[in-house]
Amino acid sequence: MIPLPEAGGFLPLAILLTSLLVSPVLFALPEHNARLRTALNLGAATLKLALVAWLSWRVSRGAVYDIGFTVLPGLNFKLQADPLAVLFVGLSAVLWLITTVYSVGYLERGPHRARFFGFFSLCVAATVGIAMAGNLFTFLIFYELLTLATYPLVIHNGTAQALRAGRIYLVYTLSGGLLLLLGTLGLWMLAGNTDFAPGGILDAVIADSPRMAQALFVVLIAALGVKAALVPLHAWLPIAMVAPAPVSALLHAVAVVKAGAFGIMRVVYELFGIEATHALGLAEPLAAAAAITILYGSLRALTQDDIKRRLAFSTVSQVSYITLGVALASPIAATGALAHLIHQGLMKITMFMVAGNLAEGLGVKKVSQMNGVGRAMPFTMAAFSLAALGMIGLPPLAGFISKWFLAQGGLDAGQDWVIALLLGSSLLNAIYFLPMLYRAWFLEADRPAESPPPGTPGRPRIGWMLALPPIATAAMVVFAGAFANAPFSPLDWTRFVVAIEYQE
Repeated sequence: MIPLPEAGGFLPLAILLTSLLVSPVLFALPEHNARLRTALNLGAATLKLALVAWLSWRVSRGAVYDIGFTVLPGLNFKLQADPLAVLFVGLSAVLWLITTVYSVGYLERGPHRARFFGFFSLCVAATVGIAMAGNLFTFLIFYELLTLATYPLVIHNGTAQALRAGRIYLVYTLSGGLLLLLGTLGLWMLAGNTDFAPGGILDAVIADSPRMAQALFVVLIAALGVKAALVPLHAWLPIAMVAPAPVSALLHAVAVVKAGAFGIMRVVYELFGIEATHALGLAEPLAAAAAITILYGSLRALTQDDIKRRLAFSTVSQVSYITLGVALASPIAATGALAHLIHQGLMKITMFMVAGNLAEGLGVKKVSQMNGVGRAMPFTMAAFSLAALGMIGLPPLAGFISKWFLAQGGLDAGQDWVIALLLGSSLLNAIYFLPMLYRAWFLEADRPAESPPPGTPGRPRIGWMLALPPIATAAMVVFAGAFANAPFSPLDWTRFVVAIEYQE
């Protein structure tokens, strides 16, 4: 029996159902019924964003939302809307609407649109479920649903390369899911429940069986590290770039890799607790794994000529900033980590949508083909440029805010090496992003684009549904940095979350 929550307690469920219920309808629609499919997609995404806006306002005023039911003693299906959940679900809602607009434009003449948008909607439902999971058991359910929903999107093109990428993706993510299942069962047996709570729930276990707690931590981080693309569990991510541009954008900005990073936050902050993670000697190895991944991803990005693969290795690096900030156990570093969860999503979704526009409008898929594309698509490349400069950490863009707080957090935690790491990473970011901008803006096109579409390269046929979304997200990159202290900015909300998680 489901206990009745307080008034408005069904709001988290309503937010989940806006994408979950529309999915079977989208599957059932005839392929040719494009107008109704577009109306359903945009209507559901807009409704979800409105509900999330209302939820955010209520949670900021102290409201608590909680709904669920018991499966077994101590094992509950539970949705909750705490401030950390609202941070992630807000990112999901905003970027779902923008990516939906982009996807409609990208796939308007493509095959299998009913299948694509059905799984696309299911993917968003899984991401929202992960965000609002009130315990590790519920998180596990949606974590596995995310794997199953994204696999058909990865192989959407149906080529031999796409099918191979899908198989590799499944091997990695299902292996991670199996480890998460083992970790969930272990947590249930050790603690008697799997609930998320600020400060952690494993005090008794850590005091009585520290070795067992350490083993549980390793299992959980390894499970979540697959989707968070921690080295050496990252290999699936660049391979999955054979997927259509909207899928790549979704994988990197809000869905899969962010689900892993968000899960690591929940484990450190709300299962083990900050103090216990340090007392068990687990924070330092986690920070080291993040640092290695940051450098490795950037070094691999340097050698990639394919635009999407370069962006993929950049994601491997950039997402680990989040893990690093969590592991440093400083409220200032945590603020940087949580802000980067949002900021990296805005920057990276911009870049992948631009990569899709270059491929669709000019047939440009490689860095070596980017000469002169800034003149051919000035607004598109202006969006890419802002996102790239934000990734490098140029003020006052969003990426600078994240890196500034991470650096300050490193000093606060007495880990001066973090400054050198961030400076080195930013230098590598500049080395692999600035040549792309130089080619785009300062070099003349020296040869025809590969497989150009009808028309001339100087007059690409990109409709507004492809052109507008990256411009909108690039504007958010500017706003999130330049107005970081504004009410309800990503930074403002992360401070709210950190105060709760660190019980300040």
